[in-house]
Amino acid sequence: MNTSAFIARRYLFSKKSTNAINIISGISTLGVLVGSAALIIILSAFNGIETSVLALYNSFTPDLKVLPVKGKTFDPRTLDLDSLRKLQNVLSVTEVLEEKALLRYGKNQFIGTVKGVSNDFLKNPALDSTLQVGSFTLKDEGRNLAVIGSSVQISLGINVKDQMARLQIYSPRHKKINSFNPLDEFVVRNIGVSGVFSVEKDFDDMVITPISFTRDLLDEPQDISYLEINLKNNAHVNSMQDMLQQKFGSGYILRNSQQQNISLFKLLNVEKWAVFLILTFVVIIAIFNIIGTLTMLVIDKRKDIAILTSLGADKKLIHNIFFFEGMLISLIGCLAGMALGLAFSLAQQTFGFITMKGNIMDQPYPITLKPGDFLLVFLTVIGISVIASGISARLSVQKLDEINQEL
Repeated sequence: MNTSAFIARRYLFSKKSTNAINIISGISTLGVLVGSAALIIILSAFNGIETSVLALYNSFTPDLKVLPVKGKTFDPRTLDLDSLRKLQNVLSVTEVLEEKALLRYGKNQFIGTVKGVSNDFLKNPALDSTLQVGSFTLKDEGRNLAVIGSSVQISLGINVKDQMARLQIYSPRHKKINSFNPLDEFVVRNIGVSGVFSVEKDFDDMVITPISFTRDLLDEPQDISYLEINLKNNAHVNSMQDMLQQKFGSGYILRNSQQQNISLFKLLNVEKWAVFLILTFVVIIAIFNIIGTLTMLVIDKRKDIAILTSLGADKKLIHNIFFFEGMLISLIGCLAGMALGLAFSLAQQTFGFITMKGNIMDQPYPITLKPGDFLLVFLTVIGISVIASGISARLSVQKLDEINQEL
């Protein structure tokens, strides 16, 4: 074993002549422990929030979205959808025609988004998890039905259980007509409501209808707004995105789920790393307490230092002793803190003793553990410890001559 490391280990666990040094060493270790545990818990909590939010978004966000580079719509026949559906990793290919429209129910009005979808839309297994009332049914015995977002339902006061209730949808006519009646400027269609879903405010103003209904409403017989492509679970999204981008050419843009919700990803990352930096400053303060601990240890061990010097120990050896001392304090606190953070996170995952308000009932606060977070915390704490221990060790060497003169 390295001589400096051996002596540093003995100093750390040996009894000091002044009991205050033991207390200060314990406080320094405890500070690093608490800071490390807090970093692990906070990062895991943000991972859990990110996982939960993205799970909600992904219930309505396809793996890949195909948009035209120019214009709002395009002809889907240019993409050969039949061959696209036959690809091994493709689960569903949904044609979507989407537009803003005026929604009316009784005397209430609401500006929402009408999203017409082809039959493949219902192949998404996550749809049922978003339902609040009713079912995800778009056709019933030849009748067109709509599934509405919770914002639409609340704003209009729609009673889904009333089978006679009809939602009125107004869309401006593309062809101008000469009429004194303003309502003639709109295409008006009625549709029954089969269910209410809730995801997030970006989706909850939608009315999901069969694409044939939306084509009639918008007078758009062929074109679509975009394609939604969902892949099988074992498919690699980025590889499929690159392959399909080459297949479709430069006239189309393919976006994965992260690119479709780029503002959400940025927000989650900014919040996570902002909190991480704040807690890192707390860890820095805790670790720099080591400087005071080692300064007092130098005073306590001045006789030992003088003996080592008389035996031939140079300044480098003395420097390394106190450097390793500081690193041992930080390492013990860091490893113990990460173990405590891991135990707390696993307990929360298992028992869910911390809860948060849900739509229907309180839900356990989500926790997601990632190995990369443990590596990040370890490297952060050790990196700061190297700086603090280096400063402390240098101060100890500077006082070496003074100690020798005193003795």
